[in-house]
Amino acid sequence: MLGRSLLRPLLRGGRHSPAIMIYHRVRPQRDTLFPDEVDAAHFARQLAWLTSYCEVMPLLDAVRHMRAGTLPPRAACITFDDGYADNADIALPLLQHYRVPATFFVASGFLNGGRMWNDSVIELIRRAPAGTLDASSLGLGVHRFDTPAQRVDAIMSLLGQLKYLPMAQRLEQVERLSGLLAVPLPTDLMMRDEQVRQLHRAGMAIGGHTVHHPILARLEPPQARAEIAEGKAALERLTGAPVSLFAYPNGGPGTDYGPEHVAMVRELGFEAAVSTSTGAAGDQPDLYQLPRFTPWDRSRLRYTLRLARNLTLPAVRA
Repeated sequence: MLGRSLLRPLLRGGRHSPAIMIYHRVRPQRDTLFPDEVDAAHFARQLAWLTSYCEVMPLLDAVRHMRAGTLPPRAACITFDDGYADNADIALPLLQHYRVPATFFVASGFLNGGRMWNDSVIELIRRAPAGTLDASSLGLGVHRFDTPAQRVDAIMSLLGQLKYLPMAQRLEQVERLSGLLAVPLPTDLMMRDEQVRQLHRAGMAIGGHTVHHPILARLEPPQARAEIAEGKAALERLTGAPVSLFAYPNGGPGTDYGPEHVAMVRELGFEAAVSTSTGAAGDQPDLYQLPRFTPWDRSRLRYTLRLARNLTLPAVRA
């Protein structure tokens, strides 16, 4: 099989890193604004492809095998970030159907009706009537959204301008933006406590992802440490089980987190952590900066080629 022949020399086992996939949402149908994002039918196809190529295993098991030098060849892991409700409602039944384990990194502060700032922006623009948004009073420019392409352009522009503001300022700007558009926003995007417990009872791993999903590099060290520690504690209270894995919010090495945050994660008792750096961890992987990549492709060939190519690129570390 082409997939196995391509991946066999790249996923060698031992102390090497597995191929780690990162997802966020699995939508019920294809999103008209973001058609490349994963929907249920496409996620099912990807699970079928991946399980035919690789031995998909829990990330924590893979970490422990890496530490012992016993990682099996063609090992792969699936992870989800943030804590969206569709992870439990849509992704979980598909994972169970294909008998695939996954790790869910949950930002605890958005459970039970919360909403991430970027989703507020996306849903504001998605739901706004066609026309023009003049956000120049906020320093965010003027945006038209008469067509889906214009809506996507407006969303990407606003997200780019807001992303690296201090957390309090960013939330204030989003609130003011919401006042300009005055459209109702969803309150059911993120999981409820019971859905997190449902994942845990199903044998899925729950990992830490801070409380409020801040850019750690933009916080003072005590704030960053508190976000990591309090998120871990909240999820342990919720599941009654240790939280041993962590995902850096946004996850860019050197940009979104630094060596000091890697040290915090280690000191707080996590066994490993993942970034959003693409590429391969190499012969001496840093268990606290394991790379991941997003498998966007919708054809089996492109999916396989992207996975193989990703494993040939060196990952960046903080």
